[in-house]
Amino acid sequence: MDILLSILAFVCTLVGIVGCVAPLLPGPVLSFVGLLCAYGCSYSSISVTALLLWLGATVAVCLADYFLPAYMTRLMGGSRAGEIGATIGMIVGMIFFFSVISLILCPFIGAVIGELIHDRTDSARAFRSGFGSFVAFAVGTGIKLVVCVGIFIHVVADTWGPLRDAVVSLF
Repeated sequence: MDILLSILAFVCTLVGIVGCVAPLLPGPVLSFVGLLCAYGCSYSSISVTALLLWLGATVAVCLADYFLPAYMTRLMGGSRAGEIGATIGMIVGMIFFFSVISLILCPFIGAVIGELIHDRTDSARAFRSGFGSFVAFAVGTGIKLVVCVGIFIHVVADTWGPLRDAVVSLF
């Protein structure tokens, strides 16, 4: 059972890293599931404190991923209409287009459209607002990657030695 859990831990954390940039794959959540698989091994040295810290990081990153586009749009000078446009664009990109490009472009386009609906005369502000949503995507992806790679390193550090010994003993 330990070998199966260790393999699942590696697979989940690797798929979690891919899920940071691939649409519809909840990267941090999958990485955390991998950490739980590693924790379930009889030889695991992962503490409950570490699990709770990684859970907190996972929840924070997932929440930030949803709220960051609107926040960065506002930070770059956008109005409430730009925030709403970026949020709608993000949802449209996730539901209808299923690609990394759509996750970048749809919030950008949504923020620009929202700003232009709010004030047609200020196209520079609309594009700054859209750029804010792009920055949010880049920052959000970077933060997710940091958390997922950190969980992967924790899993490797915890399971590599015992797993290696078990495989060597089989042959």
